[in-house]
Amino acid sequence: MLHANFAPREETAPASLAAARPEEGFPLPQLYARVSKHLLPGEWPAVAREVEAIERLKKERNAVVLGHNYQAPEIFNTVADIVGDSLALAREAVNVDADVIVLAGVHFMAETAKLLNPSKTVLIPDDGAGCSLADSITGADIRLLRQRYPGVPVVTYVNTSAEVKAESDYCCTSGNAVKVVRHVAREWGVNRILMLPDEYLAQNVQKEVPEIELIAWKGHCEVHERFTPQDIRDLRESYPGIVVLAHPECPPEVVAEADFAGSTAAMADYVGDHKPGRVVLITECSMADNVSVHNPEVEFVRPCNLCPHMRRITLPKIRRALETMSVAVEIDARVAGRARAAVERMLAVR
Repeated sequence: MLHANFAPREETAPASLAAARPEEGFPLPQLYARVSKHLLPGEWPAVAREVEAIERLKKERNAVVLGHNYQAPEIFNTVADIVGDSLALAREAVNVDADVIVLAGVHFMAETAKLLNPSKTVLIPDDGAGCSLADSITGADIRLLRQRYPGVPVVTYVNTSAEVKAESDYCCTSGNAVKVVRHVAREWGVNRILMLPDEYLAQNVQKEVPEIELIAWKGHCEVHERFTPQDIRDLRESYPGIVVLAHPECPPEVVAEADFAGSTAAMADYVGDHKPGRVVLITECSMADNVSVHNPEVEFVRPCNLCPHMRRITLPKIRRALETMSVAVEIDARVAGRARAAVERMLAVR
């Protein structure tokens, strides 16, 4: 169950907060400036203590924190050393100069980091941080699909378990799906591809590659599937001139109503490059919180659909993960090698 309804909220700060001036000795004022629209001054000292503890532990453990774009602002803007979408985190995980990686995201992201860094310790602060999309398909499902579609290559979304990746030929993300699909069709000399498990992503990519038949699975993200075309029409009526950016995990009819569709990284780049006067990101709510920090002149109207799984990751849990070195992500060696190959093939596509 999601934590909030669609009802949009504009980026406004209470007058008392806007007028507040940190007192002398106020902790980490530079970091507080990044989250001041989300945390009251009275809340910050307790948060700052967690941040200071995490920073100390990172040095002791030679650890880095990877933070997904959907993480809460108090994580994304304070302790995360590397931030981005799933593609960026997958790529950066390979280059991390650390002994320990803490993945502030969901479980499949931590598994991907472990696949690419088998000799490093990868921690997930809450082992229950799952994903409705990843849970929609299993390795056994793919084996059955291969029997039904012999010789058809399998491209799976990175939002899947290691077990599923191990049964795949290539992985992809929302940011590189079109490029990967075209690459696979060319390399394999085929015009049919199994693209799993996100049905809406496959349908949206299909519009970009009409020459290739994409066979989809009925997996959905529980956040993005809730958006409707009427939601966007209502936003345009309520906020004339608003620019609408949608994630390709949304239904195709929602993407069709948007001005631009792309991964979380692409949406962030669009805001930074175009500086729309007023914008709405049709995706998880925390995304707008984090993008707004670097675009203070842009007004964000926010459809508040929060991912309950991402919200399981908190600063106290990150601190505890570093204190106890748990929960460490482990992947069966028989699975890891094949899953790693699918991810590495994706990363090799440029």
